[in-house]
Amino acid sequence: MRANGLVLAQRLGSGSRHSIRSFENGGNDVKLLRYGAFGQEKPALLDADGVLRDISGLVPDLAGKALTSASLAKIAAAKPDSLPAVPGSPRIGACVGDVRNFIAVGLNFADHAAETGAAIPAEPILFNKAPNCIVGPNDDVMIPKNSVKTDWEVELAIVIGDGGSYIEEKDAMAAIAGFCVCNDVSEREFQTERGGQWAKGKGCPTFGPLGPWLVTPDEIADIQNLGMWLEVDGERVQNGSTKTMIFGATYLVHYISQFMRLDPGDVITTGTPPGVGLGFKPPRFLKGGEVVTLGIEGLGTQKQKFLPFKAA
Repeated sequence: MRANGLVLAQRLGSGSRHSIRSFENGGNDVKLLRYGAFGQEKPALLDADGVLRDISGLVPDLAGKALTSASLAKIAAAKPDSLPAVPGSPRIGACVGDVRNFIAVGLNFADHAAETGAAIPAEPILFNKAPNCIVGPNDDVMIPKNSVKTDWEVELAIVIGDGGSYIEEKDAMAAIAGFCVCNDVSEREFQTERGGQWAKGKGCPTFGPLGPWLVTPDEIADIQNLGMWLEVDGERVQNGSTKTMIFGATYLVHYISQFMRLDPGDVITTGTPPGVGLGFKPPRFLKGGEVVTLGIEGLGTQKQKFLPFKAA
């Protein structure tokens, strides 16, 4: 699935529904994504003409074993125009479903470590985000109850395909199903001032927007040379590149697999460049009402409205 410059154009609307259209139609390639109501998403591809096509006849979901190399090859072999078109402008969900292990890497950009005054880690800093914090790329994000330091982080996420244990770095790319954009939303007081592990500030409900689409490794010329950016209410606050990652994508898959088995559909979010709210002087945090837009070169964009806490 080679990249063809397609852009998923999302426009925030009522009921978190978004329009889909293509800007640069340069080939016959596709992007993989999921659409539909939260918890009821179906797998789809966006074809070279910007048509969303249902692939539930090929795989039940973009989740688990459906993300192995054999399954992705089956999807790639299908002729898009033979697949049913999806009518209307459905909500776009997270690009991977039923995530059971959501692993995150801290302080993995040299320039981000510098802005926070932290030392460069000798080995990757690992923690977990709660899998049930995952939402679609344009869904609303809710500020947690009693939050005073909710922050933003544009990140490159790795979605595991074949996976395994004790993966050699030279074999790591073959274990990856694809890459996507993640906003690693974080509550800094919970994370660093409440004792214990960082997980306290990382897994609050809605703190894991993923997508809009999944990009397979063969579409990306150099995963360690992608521009990354994030804006708050139209102001560019993060502007970085995966080239400043301390530990690259393939090394992280290798490293993490020494400590746990990586299964199909697991997600690894790999750290953020400088420009987070914590790094401002004085620090800046989200209170609710802000619109955050973010993206990574070739992987699409996200747009979220941050809402004040409201009990369910």
